[in-house]
Amino acid sequence: MLDPEVFDWRDATLCAINSRMPNSSVRSSSLSSQTSLGAPSGPASGPSSEQSQRYAIIMAGGSGTRFWPASRTAVPKQFLSLGPNPMEPLLVGTVRRIREVVPASNILIATGTHLADATRRLLPELPPDNILAEPTPRNTAPCIAWANAVIRRRAPNAAVAVLSADHVAQDEAAFVCAIEQALSIAESGVITTIGIVPTRPETGYGYIEKGSLRADGAYDAVRFVEKPNLETAIQMVASDRFLWNAGVFFFRAQQMADAIRTHLPLLADGVDALDAAAEAGEESEALCGLFPTFPSVSIDVGVMEKISSLAVVPGSFGWSDVGTWQTAWEVGCKDEHGNVAPRGSIVVGSSGNMVADWRTREPAGEGFGNRVVALVGVKDLVVVQTDDALLVMPRERSQDVRLVVESLRERGMVEKL
Repeated sequence: MLDPEVFDWRDATLCAINSRMPNSSVRSSSLSSQTSLGAPSGPASGPSSEQSQRYAIIMAGGSGTRFWPASRTAVPKQFLSLGPNPMEPLLVGTVRRIREVVPASNILIATGTHLADATRRLLPELPPDNILAEPTPRNTAPCIAWANAVIRRRAPNAAVAVLSADHVAQDEAAFVCAIEQALSIAESGVITTIGIVPTRPETGYGYIEKGSLRADGAYDAVRFVEKPNLETAIQMVASDRFLWNAGVFFFRAQQMADAIRTHLPLLADGVDALDAAAEAGEESEALCGLFPTFPSVSIDVGVMEKISSLAVVPGSFGWSDVGTWQTAWEVGCKDEHGNVAPRGSIVVGSSGNMVADWRTREPAGEGFGNRVVALVGVKDLVVVQTDDALLVMPRERSQDVRLVVESLRERGMVEKL
């Protein structure tokens, strides 16, 4: 049986974004306890002079498909509590970790226009102007180029860290050490990335081949490798020369602007136009017209794969991109039989199950809000319920959630997406 005192992993997120969820009656008092998770422990103090020149760009877009039915267009993965802490949405955890090396005033969140208000509510410790709302998704190169331009206006000599909102790092001390090392190398003028030491042959990630050991403790990055087939992944992991590409990058702001101008000149011209509009106080208006015209290309393909000198820091800190319900189960808080389930679930003679209850709260005894999830004699299932949907599938078929989403779209059931 599960410990009845385990926290309900939905509370914090639903409090922060309840205006986007139907029929929500979550108590606002829970939000205060959740948002305190975003603040680093210890006495309050201002940033050091070194930290004041450090910035972070956290990419927090997403279409809300891989974790259906919990994730939707208005509630994508980064708003969900899918990591080891059942009270901490992924985005909140990412901000909390990066605040160990970058002050809150210097953390920018790049997200979509439709997610901007919810993101601000989830992260009240960040200045409202640090939430950058893209009018349309255009991949990571335009995202980073615009956010980097905003940083250059504030601090031309800034060192910048770029990371995604929807990952977990279970060894947080090791994570902070790797970030510190990578930022220090970037501050010396070398564009840097962190590659994750692989724990298994993985076909769902790209890889980075490492070369010679550098004097700063990193390695030369030889090349990027797209997602391999299983046989190739097995060979790469066995060679000990390859790291998972986590999409985490570090650079001087001006250096990245120069690299974009060299390798993506049309994007650089567009950013120049945004800078001119910002100087005239018209950036918001210009953004709606310019951003959709930016080339839709990843920063890896558009810039990083073309840079002649790139350093890679190996990282081993329990990293996961939490890409499916299977990986959510892998990093989740389990009972003695390997079940991940919220408080109040009844689990009898069952093992290896992933249970998620994302119904909006109702007073006890009213309607379906009093429903109990019970599992008896089953193993390795994913069971997810929301106000308007129920998903049941084997964990090994977690990738097939996309088939449900495609079917809903084909049937015109857009209210379920």
